[in-house]
Amino acid sequence: MTLLEESTWSGRLFLGDWTTPAGGSLPVVAPATGQRLATVGAATVADVTSAAQAAAVAQRAWAALPATQRAAVLRRAGDLFREGAAEIEDWLVRESGSVPAKAHVETHAASEECYEAAALAGLPYGELLHSEQPRLSMSRRVPAGVVGVISPFNFPLILSIRSVAPALALGNAVLLKPDPRTAVSGGVVLARVFEEAGLPAGLLSVLPGGVDVGEAVVTDPRVRIVSFTGSTPAGRRVGELASRHLKRAHLELGGNSALVVLEDADVERATSAGAWGSFLHQGQICMTTGRHLVHQTIYDDYVAGLAARAEKLTVGDPAAGPVALGPMIDAGQRDKVHALVTASVDAGARLAAGGTFEGLFYRPTVLADVTPEIPAYAQEVFGPVAPVTPFSTLEEAAKLAADSEYGLSLGILTRDVMKGLALAEQIPSGMVHVNDQTVTDEANVPFGGVAASGTGSRFGGPAANVEAFTEYRWVTVRSEIPVYPF
Repeated sequence: MTLLEESTWSGRLFLGDWTTPAGGSLPVVAPATGQRLATVGAATVADVTSAAQAAAVAQRAWAALPATQRAAVLRRAGDLFREGAAEIEDWLVRESGSVPAKAHVETHAASEECYEAAALAGLPYGELLHSEQPRLSMSRRVPAGVVGVISPFNFPLILSIRSVAPALALGNAVLLKPDPRTAVSGGVVLARVFEEAGLPAGLLSVLPGGVDVGEAVVTDPRVRIVSFTGSTPAGRRVGELASRHLKRAHLELGGNSALVVLEDADVERATSAGAWGSFLHQGQICMTTGRHLVHQTIYDDYVAGLAARAEKLTVGDPAAGPVALGPMIDAGQRDKVHALVTASVDAGARLAAGGTFEGLFYRPTVLADVTPEIPAYAQEVFGPVAPVTPFSTLEEAAKLAADSEYGLSLGILTRDVMKGLALAEQIPSGMVHVNDQTVTDEANVPFGGVAASGTGSRFGGPAANVEAFTEYRWVTVRSEIPVYPF
């Protein structure tokens, strides 16, 4: 039997074990063709409640295990992502519209996330503290308990596993709500991997469903921490609900990241980096290069070069043959992107390339002469659109780059790396890449944005993960009971 043999999970729901769902099923559809690929179980609010109850019980036994046993499960999960990569990548290509290379990035990252998480289990979990009194005083990190993870459609595997793996390794149980449009790649895959890796029942439930299911995950009293990746409007709602119920929410939200191209940059390489930053996975990435800020002395050459690259890129079904871009996830997302492009041209932007679509296949688009008032500059597009704006001084570049409600990723292209670092200091951003575009990530790095891009680096790296998925506990020990004046 293969890892994703459909007879195991088709039409079923994973609540620590595969069950027949009371809420019926959801179709799994290929955006490139509209073909129904499979069905998954549809979760209900009642399923969230029962999963949370089981998780709270299972978590206590899991946390009490030796760290080596938890680490072994995570290492085995990492191995399974490697061993099952071809099968998983096939689902990513068909279900999410990923090109094969992007799908491979996801399976590689998933295995690395598990290996990094396995190391978390054995980290020191506390430190000794000075005390004025004759006692042993220490701080300890203890598991939060049950963690709710809500993940999006664009990188469904990575954006699920990067929270699920460290949360489990640190002794928590997890309720995972994947986007229903990518419920296999972002949910079923994780259920099957951890099932085969030997994770005890009840520690992971996968709950595909609508807004009501997501809200139930956030508000269930047994869920103590919520890890959400998605749009800024949805993240605000999650944050509001979580705060009302006095629980922490780690929010990784949208972006409108700037790529600043200084006058000394190599234009040929800069346009290659810019095209990758804006068009990878149809621009459906939070870190996508949403604004190209280019020095006026090389502006015309940059626009021409970027437009030429856009015109050469192939768009089509990645499951049918080699293409550079696949489909948008659905018609709603395509129409939102096209409305922004149309409104931007109407507002004065020049269409240098693209701006057309066939079905869900949107051509990579370059908008020139974009000013800060134009919709595609001011808003997160989340599509294959590259707005280009000129600047004349470093001060103007810094002001333009910082003039956004978002603060996720920043790229600066220049031969003078010290100048690039100095410029970055003037621009609020969770991540900075000198001589690279804005889309990059690794399992061991702190990932996150500021302002409307989220609540900071709460994903990746030992410090961020321990901070995200554990609680502090103060512990003191005396050799005997003290005598008090009462």
